Amino acid sequence: MNLYIRHTKDTPFPMTLVADDEGLVAASANPFPQAYQTAYSSGKNYILDMAEHQLKEYFCASRRTFSIPLSLRGSPFRLTVWRRLIEIPYGETASYSEVARAVGNPAAARAVGMACNANPVMIIIPCHRVVGKNGSLTGYAGGIKLKEFLLKLESSTKSKP
Repeated sequence: MNLYIRHTKDTPFPMTLVADDEGLVAASANPFPQAYQTAYSSGKNYILDMAEHQLKEYFCASRRTFSIPLSLRGSPFRLTVWRRLIEIPYGETASYSEVARAVGNPAAARAVGMACNANPVMIIIPCHRVVGKNGSLTGYAGGIKLKEFLLKLESSTKSKP
């Protein structure tokens, strides 16, 4: 299976996108090690085109949901959590314990946190919308400042058409 990589140009912070022939595999604000990048082709890929375009729309506040095919790899629990995260509405948040209850395992708030941390497709699977039970901004693979930025972007544009 072919893997493709692209570094975004039209986002407020650098992102690396990775796709295979079926869907988006990763979207990260954390740079991939150079040695790892050699395993990928920088050739043309419509999924990367779609992801880059939709992310640009998201940051311009004209997109609230994504329609990019995903090619996710993870445990059944993580896949279930990631599917649930996609259901958290734009501009809203849910606590780790709320997500745990929603996936049928109320005692798994910490495991939900680990699944969020392992989310390979930041923003598109909106783990930034998961907060502490008291509303605090806890943990985010991209860093708390980035989580705060994304939540502010969504809250400031939530009421706009």
